[in-house]
Amino acid sequence: MADKTKTTRAIQAGGSTLSRRALFRNGGLLAAAGLAAPGTSSGAKTAGKLKIGAELYESIGIRPIINANGPITLFSGSVMLPEVRDAMAEASRRYVHLDELMEAVGGRLAEITGAEFGIVTSGCSAALVHATSACIAGGAPERIQRLPDLSGLKDEVVAPVSSRNVYDHAVRMLGVKIINVSNERELRAAVGPRTALVMALAKIADRSETLRLEHIVPIAHEQNIPVLVDAAAEDLSIPNVHLERGADLIAYSGGKAFRGPQSTGLLIGRKDLVQAAWLNSAPHHAFGRPMKIAKEDIMGLLAAVEMWVERDHETERRTWAGWVDEIAASVGRVPGVKTHVERFEGIMQREPLIGIKWDSKPRLEITWDRAKLGITGDEVYKRLYDEEPRIVLRASSESGVTVVPMYMQRGDANVVAQRLYSLLSKPPESSRDARGETHNIAGRWDLHIDFAYGSAEHKLFIEQNEADLRGEHQGERTHGAISGWVDGNKVRFRDTQRYEGGSFAYLFEGSVTDNSMQGKVDLGEYGLATWNANRHS
Repeated sequence: MADKTKTTRAIQAGGSTLSRRALFRNGGLLAAAGLAAPGTSSGAKTAGKLKIGAELYESIGIRPIINANGPITLFSGSVMLPEVRDAMAEASRRYVHLDELMEAVGGRLAEITGAEFGIVTSGCSAALVHATSACIAGGAPERIQRLPDLSGLKDEVVAPVSSRNVYDHAVRMLGVKIINVSNERELRAAVGPRTALVMALAKIADRSETLRLEHIVPIAHEQNIPVLVDAAAEDLSIPNVHLERGADLIAYSGGKAFRGPQSTGLLIGRKDLVQAAWLNSAPHHAFGRPMKIAKEDIMGLLAAVEMWVERDHETERRTWAGWVDEIAASVGRVPGVKTHVERFEGIMQREPLIGIKWDSKPRLEITWDRAKLGITGDEVYKRLYDEEPRIVLRASSESGVTVVPMYMQRGDANVVAQRLYSLLSKPPESSRDARGETHNIAGRWDLHIDFAYGSAEHKLFIEQNEADLRGEHQGERTHGAISGWVDGNKVRFRDTQRYEGGSFAYLFEGSVTDNSMQGKVDLGEYGLATWNANRHS
């Protein structure tokens, strides 16, 4: 049945299993996931006086990155097209009335995309916020001013459970209750007078066997409920595949495939709803007022969309495939290394709905015999990220890494190829586990964490088999399965917890005695914290 729990609840999720060696070597949770934690990065040095020019970032102590990872906001998305930079520079030189500007830009976006109307937002998440506000408050000033007070207004959003994701926080922040459904029967039972909209994540819904747009739209439209599609990282299709199947609103990121300003998003669809979304955003005094969009960003994204229909996308795909071929040829010379280039050739002809997804672009998987090379994927990832030139890969594992080329720049492939070959052909000596008599830390522990601001009291329930640790970390409302090790007086364990569509992780590292533990905890994108734990008496 559909989940209509009134209070927000946690969704249980177990932590992934890592060997004690992998945990010891891995510099942090996000390093293993292909990201980097603030406060743990070696990318920032002491800031100096800003110098405008080619050494802009270096002048304030920042080390730029070669992006072999993908369209990740943490790594600043994409590099803007020259036409986008030019449009933004020109837009900065004069004043305009923003309502007049967006009316004109919205009309032009409609001409290009085939939608009835479009607006530029401050990121795709802002597009989701404004779309949700529009579906709740419409264009009525009183309702706009009341948000997020939903008393007497539609206060529910229905979504396929498979579409739930960390980014739907943008929808939840209006105070709505999200109802999870798994099939058409549950969807039909869930929608009703309190439903503001039905939301779907394109990347997942378009691969679903049970709740694709073809299933969702007729049921929602029977009750005049709008359908919102989050298509953040995918290509803009013309004619638009989501509009053709009846979606009312589609949200895109402006700083990924479009290569527009990273701070922008695009919302297209039904004119009445998109115009209401604009009224619920800045410069208007509304819930979306903090999500301000500048005239430079508006014109920059319009330029990016104009260029979208001019770009040769097939040539771009071939270029990306050529780059990973170059890298594969280089690292493939190392004994024990295997490469697999996924080109997705012909996918736009075979499966156009899937071909527009960003994860259907060329990529390279590199694996090796760990016993022969003596180095893990996590170590390769961390060395490339920490050393010069600084390279961020997509992901790492016990014996492999992934290269995504679509946001690399010309010349980067040669650098990545050389660095990977150099590292894998002469791998450094692997890290060693600590040695010593292992403490028995099985049992319940009272855990205290001090964050950048504030603190929390949690619980640990640890099971121990020799040096290996299992168990549960209980937070205030969420919990996760522990995986880790203890060796001598060193302890290291991790867990991942979920809340609604999002997840967050902990990587604890420290020292242990029989009755107490203390150290630092890597919170991934939320930085570092300190922790201590005492045996529960």
